[in-house]
Formats: sequence, C-alpha cells, structure tokens
Amino acid sequence: MALEEYKQKRRFEDTPEPPPKLGKRDAHRFVVQKHHASRLHYDFRLEMDGVLKSWAVPKGPSLDPDDKRLAMMVEDHPVSYFDFEGIIPEGNYGAGSVQVWDVGTWEPLGEAHAMLTKGDFKFRLKGRKLKGDFVLARMRSRRPGSKGNEWLLIKHRGAGDVAGFDAGDRKLDWSVLTKRSLAEIAGDARAREWQSRKKAAPASRGGKNAWLADSVAKADRKRRGTAEHAEIAEKPKGRKKTPSARVVKASASAAEGDTRSLRPKQRNFSASSASSAVKTLKGAERAPMPRAITPMLATLVDGPFDDEQWLFEIKWDGYRAVAYLDGGNVRLVSRNQNDFTAGFPEVAAALAEGVRAKQAVLDGEIVALDAEGRPSFSLMQQRTGMDTGRPGRIGIARRDVPIVFYAFDVIWLEGYSLMQVGLEQRKELLRQILGKDERLFFSDHVVGKGNALFELARQRSLEGILAKRRASCYIQKRTREWLKIKITQRIECVIGGYTDPKGSREHFGSVILGLYDDKGKLIHVGQAGSGFTEQSHAAMWKKLKPLETAKNPYDGRVDTLRKNHWTKPQLVAEIKFIEWTHEGETGQVKMRAPVYMGLRTDKKAQDCRFERARPVMKEVKKAEAGEES
Repeated sequence: MALEEYKQKRRFEDTPEPPPKLGKRDAHRFVVQKHHASRLHYDFRLEMDGVLKSWAVPKGPSLDPDDKRLAMMVEDHPVSYFDFEGIIPEGNYGAGSVQVWDVGTWEPLGEAHAMLTKGDFKFRLKGRKLKGDFVLARMRSRRPGSKGNEWLLIKHRGAGDVAGFDAGDRKLDWSVLTKRSLAEIAGDARAREWQSRKKAAPASRGGKNAWLADSVAKADRKRRGTAEHAEIAEKPKGRKKTPSARVVKASASAAEGDTRSLRPKQRNFSASSASSAVKTLKGAERAPMPRAITPMLATLVDGPFDDEQWLFEIKWDGYRAVAYLDGGNVRLVSRNQNDFTAGFPEVAAALAEGVRAKQAVLDGEIVALDAEGRPSFSLMQQRTGMDTGRPGRIGIARRDVPIVFYAFDVIWLEGYSLMQVGLEQRKELLRQILGKDERLFFSDHVVGKGNALFELARQRSLEGILAKRRASCYIQKRTREWLKIKITQRIECVIGGYTDPKGSREHFGSVILGLYDDKGKLIHVGQAGSGFTEQSHAAMWKKLKPLETAKNPYDGRVDTLRKNHWTKPQLVAEIKFIEWTHEGETGQVKMRAPVYMGLRTDKKAQDCRFERARPVMKEVKKAEAGEES
C-alpha cells in the first residue's frame, strides 16, 4: 500500500494530521510546507498516483540555478495533507509547527513515471513563490549508512531565476493560505487543529469535556434502544461541572452505575464537621500527622472489567503528589519525596483555601490541562521547563499553562490516620472536605462498570483508567488492591547512553533506554530518537554530556545502528510506544516505535523496572480473596 509507511509512523488519535487515504484523481498540484520539527526544513510534495510524493529539503527550494539543494525522499503522504497547516503535538512523529509556504501546479517534462524511476525527474512549477523548470536528480554516490533516498533539487536556468535566492528570508515567511508567519502559527492555539477543519474548542473552563456527556449519552441510547437517558446529553444547568465530575457523572449514567450514595450528606460542611465525621469512621486511628508517605501504587493488568466490588476512575497523566495541609501551610511532595511546592504555588494556594479542614494529608495528581480539559504531559513539560532543560527541581517556565490538582484519596485528617478505613468511605469524606476552587477537583468515579469508562477514555485518547477495590485500605506499596488499565503504552525508562547523530541532526541521534530486572541489572529495551523538539533536543544534550562515562551501564552488549556513547544511568524519560516485541534468537524484549515524551524528576532511576500487564481476572480474584501482591 502506497501510504503504509505514513500510517505506521503516526497515531491518528494523537495528531491532527489527516488519515492515510488515496486520492481519487491527480490534479498535478504541488505544495511546499515549512516544517519546524527537531530541525527546520521544507517538505516538497508533488501530487501523483493518488498520493503526494514527498522530499524533505533542509535548506528549502531555491530559484538560483547555482544552488543544489539536498532533498531526502520520505514516505508518500495522502492528498488530503495538501493544505495541512498547524501544530503536530509533541510526542508524535514530526512534532512541531507546519506552514503552507507555497502551492501551485506542476507539469512533467517527459514521462513522469519513467523519469522518477530513472532518478532524473524534470518538471515545471507554477506556484505563488516558485516558478520555472526544475529537476530532482537521485544522487549516485552513497554516504556510510545511506538508505539511497538522497536527491538533489535544482532549478534549471531560464524563466524565474533569482540569484542568491533564500527560502528562509523573513520576507518569504508567510503562509499562502493564512498569511501567517511560522512563529504566529506556533503560538496560535487555533493552529492546533487542522485548518481545513473546524476551529479548536475554546479554552473556557466551563465548556471543557462537554464531549463526555454527549458521547456517553449517544452510546447509552444506542445500547438501550430507548431515549430514557436522553437528558444526559443536555447542557448542565446551574454551576458548571469540573472536567472530572462530568467525566464520571456521564459514565455512571451510561454504565447504570449509581454514585448518589457518595454525595455529601451535609451541605455546609466545615472543618469542625470534618473533625466530627472522622471519629465515626470504622478503622480510623488516632495518630500524629505523618512526615512522609510512600504513595500506594497500582498493578498493571491487560484489560478492563465490570465488578460491583470495584470502583473505576480516570487515570490522570501528570505528577503524583501527596499534599500536607497544616494550618494555612501546604507542602506538596512527589512520590520520591521531592518538594514540589515552589513549582506549583497555585495548587498549594488552592489547597490552602479550598480544603475544609485544619490538618489533612491528601493523595492526588498535579495535571496540566489542554483546551478540552484533557491531561497533557507535554504541556506539563512546557510548564515546568523540563523540555528546555532547566536545571534543578521543578520550576515555572510557562505560567500560562493551566495547572490543577485532582484529589483522589485522603490518608490522614484532623488527628486520625485513615489508612485502615475502606476506600469508599475515604472518598466520601474527601468529597465533603473539598470546597469550590477552579484549581482543585475531586477525582470522581463509577461503581462496577469499568468497561464503559474505559471505552469513553479510549475515545478521547486518555492514558487509561484505574480500578480500585471499594473496601481497600491504603497500603504504602504496589498492590493488586488497585489496578491500572492503560490505553496507550507508556513507561518510564532509564537513559544509559546515546548514539551518534544522522544527517542534519546535531549532538546525538537517539537516547539508549533501559529498565532494571528483578536482579537489579539494567536491561536494554530500545532507543528513542523521535519526539524531540529543537529545544528539548538541545536541552537533553546539555544533560547527557556531563554524565558521559566509558563504562557500559547495561547488562551485556548493546547493538545499535550507529556508534554508542555511555552515560551514568541517572536520567529518567517518559516513553510512549506501540507494543513489546521479542527480537532475534535471544528473545530480547524491545519496545516497538518508542517516542520520547519528556524527562521525569519525580521518579528515581532505580524504580524503572519491567512491568508486564498481568491477566486481569486472575488479579481481581486474588485481590478479592485478600492475597498479597
């Protein structure tokens, strides 16, 4: 299939790029797209055989016949890519901003297929910026490691010649579709959607996640064949719901779950009410406020399930944080005991103002939200400055990125430890002590119906869901009392080295990734070279260089296509990938198509271990039987 490579390199639930579909007819059009990915380049595309034949031109096309521009032939693109202009989100192949730099028509100067096969492709362009006769000539000599895809794009002498032509001239930096510069496209939130589609959803808080109620209502009506739940799709009246509340309220209705028993019984709940309520809970024990908490962690399983003994929540993709509230003072601590407070002052303020208790310890997730109210780890990296390599602890690089705190558990309250109290009771109490604040949300849930919530999360490209046994106590370790069911494959890996760069890329090509096994040995699981922006690539290089070492940190030999360089295994990277594979006769486990998402400072390198999904029903039965993990 002509577009198979294009399809394999992209996950269309994560990128606004058009799907792989052959065009019905050839219009002999051409387009040049200015593309600022890991490196600035120009994508030159000719419509032919129902696709766009494509070449990446690092320095851009030239109208000067003395210029011979390197043009790397890349995968065919669908014809619908012709007017793609906007932003490919970080973590996707080719992430960066795209401008339609020039469009027009082309005319072959001979038999097109024969010329292309021969490697001497002559044509005439009639565009807004490019005019005249050109040739794409395949290079005969090959450099070491060459894939044979190097061509030269050359202007023939004649009409349209411009001596000293520079595609990068600021006077030429404008879109033939929208007249915007590349910088304006990169900074425009509306450009995050494909320009030929409807505009992106507005970023108003109240409008976020309206899709959740609508989607679930439609699915529910289709399943039932009746309209008795049609009211779910109506706009809510009165106070606007938070993203979390609307996620789960809609899901509960569609899944026939019922969370009414968990609604607060006291409308005017206060700190004194909290103090009184906690004393009546079975399992609550008098105890001083803990100075450090090891967060309870979930076991990875291979699929969703329905079970009335379990409740189900959205898995929020951010930074896990335990919040300690004492008087008016708030301290935010990561899962590896780093202090987050200075990095997220608005969350600390929201907790200080919005929690109806004098003293409390809450468990939750600090999350950056996109325009639709979905958690975005990419935005979190931009907010903290981790994509620009800011040294030290979590910082504030972009204050305009909205940060919120989703609270999903209360561990200690007003002099009482709640670790031996059942989860459902803890969550009921948590809901009551959380006041109204635009940065403080209760992480709601459905009871019994995990499949419905999982499907909804899948439709909206969320990371996954969590299943928690309703009667579970708070255990400071990984346990099967909590289970995680992922939609996208995500994992934190140790960086133990890097490879030499290729082509026009500077510094390094890919980072070499590993995970620790049960014996404490670092095992090589793959390399990631995609997902970097120009900024994050330069920032990573600044972090890698000081860590260089002559010693291979991995157990055994590491085979890569380009030369290896080792680093001390200290950096932790968030990686997205398609699946685990077994390679060669040794059966080594490797990630397929790993993509770099960002650095993590909230997890120690030694904690990055193999975590294979366990059979879900076996884990559910063991948890309900009370077996230890």
